[in-house]
Amino acid sequence: MTHRIARLRAEIERHNHAYYVLDAPLIPDAEYDRLFRELQSLEAQHSELVTPDSPTRRVGGKPLDAFAPVRHAVPMLSIRTETDISDAGAIAFDARVCKELGLGESDAPVEYACELKFDGLAINLRYERGVLVQAATRGDGETGEDVTQNVRTIHCIPLHLKDSSAEVIEVRGEVYMSRRDFERYNEKQRAQGLTTLVNPRNGAAGSIRQLDPALAARRPLSFFAYGLGEVRGWALTATHSAVLDALDKMGVPVSDERAVVRGAQGLVEFHRRIAAKRDQLPFDIDGVVYKVNSLALQAELGFVSREPRWAVAHKYPAEEQLTVVRDIDIQVGRTGKLTPVAKLEPVFVGGTTVSNATLHNEDETRRKDVRIGDTVIVRRAGDVIPEVVGVVLDQRPPDAGKPFDLFERLGGKCPVCGSRIVREEGEADWRCSGGLFCPAQRKQALLHFAGRRALDIEGLGDKLVEQLVDGGIVNTPADLYKLGMNAVANLERMGEKSALNLLDAITRSRQTTLARFIYALGIRNVGEATAKDLAQHFGSLDNLLAADAEGLQQVRDVGPVVAQSIVDFLAEAHNREVIAQLRASGVHWPEHEQRHTAELPFNGKTFVLTGTLDGMTREAAKEKLEALGAKVAGSVSKKTDYVVAGAEAGSKLDKARELGVTVLDEQQFLELLMSE
Repeated sequence: MTHRIARLRAEIERHNHAYYVLDAPLIPDAEYDRLFRELQSLEAQHSELVTPDSPTRRVGGKPLDAFAPVRHAVPMLSIRTETDISDAGAIAFDARVCKELGLGESDAPVEYACELKFDGLAINLRYERGVLVQAATRGDGETGEDVTQNVRTIHCIPLHLKDSSAEVIEVRGEVYMSRRDFERYNEKQRAQGLTTLVNPRNGAAGSIRQLDPALAARRPLSFFAYGLGEVRGWALTATHSAVLDALDKMGVPVSDERAVVRGAQGLVEFHRRIAAKRDQLPFDIDGVVYKVNSLALQAELGFVSREPRWAVAHKYPAEEQLTVVRDIDIQVGRTGKLTPVAKLEPVFVGGTTVSNATLHNEDETRRKDVRIGDTVIVRRAGDVIPEVVGVVLDQRPPDAGKPFDLFERLGGKCPVCGSRIVREEGEADWRCSGGLFCPAQRKQALLHFAGRRALDIEGLGDKLVEQLVDGGIVNTPADLYKLGMNAVANLERMGEKSALNLLDAITRSRQTTLARFIYALGIRNVGEATAKDLAQHFGSLDNLLAADAEGLQQVRDVGPVVAQSIVDFLAEAHNREVIAQLRASGVHWPEHEQRHTAELPFNGKTFVLTGTLDGMTREAAKEKLEALGAKVAGSVSKKTDYVVAGAEAGSKLDKARELGVTVLDEQQFLELLMSE
């Protein structure tokens, strides 16, 4: 049992390192979860075998009343900041170091270790005999707070160092939140109407100082090491860069964005190189750090005013600044989403001049209480769209606007096309209901309409749609059926042959099915399955167009939200006009008498298709079955009624025989269809 537990712990930590540090997962999430559950179960049965470095300790413990103080064995001192963001800042630091060391122009240049200045929270990790026993914040440098429970929830921090049994090794570094994780977390919070994080740094600091470790565990945090604290029983290397290399081999995350350079010119080049790629980095930095590489020279240089003479932080332009909101506009996105945007007094932030910043949605704008005339904090980091993250309330002018109301501001109508705006219950966003007509949504509507599972117009992709819309050639899907040879052939990268192929595809698309046509309209919340259910239930488009919310809810799997989406879409005269134009242009399908789902011959039956059919494609077979009320599944189970086996049927056929499921060859399948 002890052996199995040890193997599970090692295996799980290996996968943690691959996933969280290397970003190269080795197994599916389900397999990882299985291993983790097995370890939890074994530890629950044998509590005497639980150790502090077990991966199960990462889930967090009981909430704390307060953080216990931790006195640092070696003070966690801050380093001097060089605020001159030009090359002169690096040159001045090198000049100071050379002067302190008594070096002249004829001497060899000083060797420096260059790193990133991460924008997070400094943490000290104490390992004894290789096991993480304590994590503490910097605090005032002398005394920090014990945040061990929360730090254990950060998967990239090893609970046990590789190949290290040193009496004590204290690893110092920065807990941070990546831009991607920050955006994902905030998007999830916004969708639920919950509080968002102001910026990644606040997200990291707030998570670590969260008294409930279960809440801290939900925040996506990462870590990079940049140095050492107390060390006992481990032979130090000669250089700082070698220290980081050694930590990397022990399994501690160390950033790859570091270099060893010589002299002032090496520092300048590093600062410039990182500045050029700053926006592409997956995390925020507010500068770079230069350290004399030799530990012996560091000791010789010593400290001044509790700051090391041998290191400096060289800043970049700030990514947050103050400015004033002059107005709030509403933008309409490709999918009809309405986004409030603050029109700002132009401000230089994150290396560029910003005059617009997103407010995300009405709830977020009201929660932050952003009003016209307010002084606000604007943030721009990396490729992320600039956003307003907070209001400086004590600078609010007496004549500031009233709390933001998107519906009132727009008079309930889309600012682009005049269609009604709608907001579903539980949704954070208002949307324009004029999907087929609204100019802001044209490109998205056309791409969806032409998609393989909709009208299937082969060759009508992003670039072509962009040219057709931007050139004013196509405004609605109905305009596709008016295209002539000249208009298409004259488009960029379109010769006569390509133009003919596109026009042929458009012609072929006129013959479709009612389900495909309904899906192609792009009605919110109406996917393929719902479109098929609607087609089966109503039998004709006219019946669907005449239905009210109550009638729509009689359709299988159509609830109040989906029904209201359909009602809102069809309530727009613009959308009905485009539908009429499409029918007038020859788009058609076989229509049947209305049949309720319960009356369909294969209602309640589940089919699985496997192998290749000679007489039709798998997609066509699926459509025929679904039109008759069947459910077409992707795998065989005890609930499967029929498996249709074409040529080269594989494991699904074996599974069907094993379970005793009825198997139909292609001829039997066709006979079954003809009998209905």
